[in-house]
Amino acid sequence: MDKQREGAAHLRVVAGTAKGRALKAVPGMNTRPTTDKVKEAIFSMIGPYFDGGLVLDLFAGTGGLGIEALSRGMERAFFVDLERASVETIKHNAAAAGVADRAEIYRNEASRALKVLAKRGESFSLVFLDPPYRMVEMDEWMAELADKKLLEIGGIVVVEHDAGHQYAEHIEQYEQMKYAKYGDIAVTIYRYTGACAATPAEE
Repeated sequence: MDKQREGAAHLRVVAGTAKGRALKAVPGMNTRPTTDKVKEAIFSMIGPYFDGGLVLDLFAGTGGLGIEALSRGMERAFFVDLERASVETIKHNAAAAGVADRAEIYRNEASRALKVLAKRGESFSLVFLDPPYRMVEMDEWMAELADKKLLEIGGIVVVEHDAGHQYAEHIEQYEQMKYAKYGDIAVTIYRYTGACAATPAEE
């Protein structure tokens, strides 16, 4: 679930068509939304703007990352979270940002959701993996995304995680593009190459 300790009461869409729209946090203390500062930094690294494409926000929490991607030009977003309160919050935030017509929101366990999306033949150019911080197996989820052919070649995967954990520079069919720390959280960004032996060459 997207998270960061401070600033949850003042969440907004940072840029794009919904710039400045206020978003609400999930009630309770289990979800810590990504702050606007970190969100802006993420999109500076991966965009900052897009010309279509599908985005998957897999542990969506407030939905802030996927909504930001829609605001910045992604065509459609899929939001998945197991918690009912999160799903209701995503619905509210998507409507508040004026992007509800381009959002598909599901209350489901992540692996089941991936199976459904694979059966539908969906292919994503951008994926956010922002789970609860105790989860440190995002490399396994990246492998599942690749196995189910859910990523376009050149697709971007953004992993937000505890700064105390570090992911490998190369994970199977992915190469690391960026790594940055923001206090007690870190962001690691990968590009899907589609090749088992990733190369360190930059574009």
